[in-house]
Amino acid sequence: MQSLLLIQTGEAPEVVRAQFGGFAEWFRSAMRLQPAQMRVVRVDEGETLPHPGEVSGAVITGSAAMVTERADWSERTADWIRAAMDVQTPLFGVCYGHQLMAHALGGRVDVLPGGREVGTQDIEVFETGADDHLLAGLPMHFAAHTTHVQSVLEAPTDAQVLARSARDPHHILRYGPNAFSTQLHPEFSTAVMRAYLRLRADNLRSESLDVAALLDAVRATPHARRLLRRFALQTTTMSTSCSMDAVA
Repeated sequence: MQSLLLIQTGEAPEVVRAQFGGFAEWFRSAMRLQPAQMRVVRVDEGETLPHPGEVSGAVITGSAAMVTERADWSERTADWIRAAMDVQTPLFGVCYGHQLMAHALGGRVDVLPGGREVGTQDIEVFETGADDHLLAGLPMHFAAHTTHVQSVLEAPTDAQVLARSARDPHHILRYGPNAFSTQLHPEFSTAVMRAYLRLRADNLRSESLDVAALLDAVRATPHARRLLRRFALQTTTMSTSCSMDAVA
């Protein structure tokens, strides 16, 4: 059976990683996968991606980098995303991955007007998202963890906008039957969200943000986390079905 690919575009700060592990552990835990079920490629460190047809699907992580920097590794990953779309490989982009998918597919990414969005936010699902196969059955409002300076300012022409926050109108996008992305962080736990807020407290205060209020507002985000689990289940099902078809 093909493995699910984690395209890692960065890593957690060292102090956070020492307490809670790194990105790969967070995503694997959220998707309830065994280590053998997930292949990790660190594109930000120059590792080479497999052909999109060799994996059951791919999740693209967040990063401290900026899509607008147009780093070579990032642009190569954008090329890979376009190739994956051509062969309908299931994709799930998160934060930087969300922005990179939008950039790769014709959208525009830049600094979010009004500055950083951070902490646990209320996400509003639009009517267009109510019947989406990853969002179906979820509340029309749910909590999600966020931390980002840049965002998708213009979605690709063919993308569906499925959800927003009070400050970011493009929190969840659908690019086709197999391609989905979120600006929010479904892989974050409450402990990780609090750790990020404490680590960046001085910077947040310099941006006139109330760190104590942000910490008090952190709460569990089970509906956001469920998106990754649903994606993993669906890609695993698709991979098993394709394998059985090949045997038949």
